[in-house]
Amino acid sequence: MDLRTLDRDSKEEVAHLFTSVFSSSEGVQEGRLIGSLASALAARADNQEIICVGAFEDGSIIGAIFFTRLKFDEHVEAYMLAPVAVSTAHQGKGFGQAMIGFGLQELKNRSAALVVTYGDPAFYSMVGFKALSEDVIRAPLPLSMPKGWLGQSLSGEALPALKSRPACVQAFDHPEYW
Repeated sequence: MDLRTLDRDSKEEVAHLFTSVFSSSEGVQEGRLIGSLASALAARADNQEIICVGAFEDGSIIGAIFFTRLKFDEHVEAYMLAPVAVSTAHQGKGFGQAMIGFGLQELKNRSAALVVTYGDPAFYSMVGFKALSEDVIRAPLPLSMPKGWLGQSLSGEALPALKSRPACVQAFDHPEYW
């Protein structure tokens, strides 16, 4: 497996991957929604505000994840991990965890202090994420499933309590993702 950061040239294959994976697991409507989100993120991937990591096997994409910058009033380097997709045929084999580990190391190398995500606590706990109260770090928009709000310090210190509600990248600034 080859892991690497992707640029805007990967937009079509990344969007197709997310549409396919989410259509298979969550239904066609959710597949279109998340595929559209992935397309919007990939089109703006700049390796700073929006970072896309891809996993390839035999030259074909088998997984992709996004890290997007969150901007707080407080001075803190923070990112959000979402969405994540691994092709159905490659799920359960550690590819998702490998991509996340690769991406977290990239963020540490860039001196990011923390990462949050919004998803399945059982999966994300395997890569170091812990339940996160909005009393500590607020989500950019109201959460429909608060138990899925998770965080991880990248500095080795406890997550800081941040009072401000962060701004997310434009593609995520829609209630249907929360």
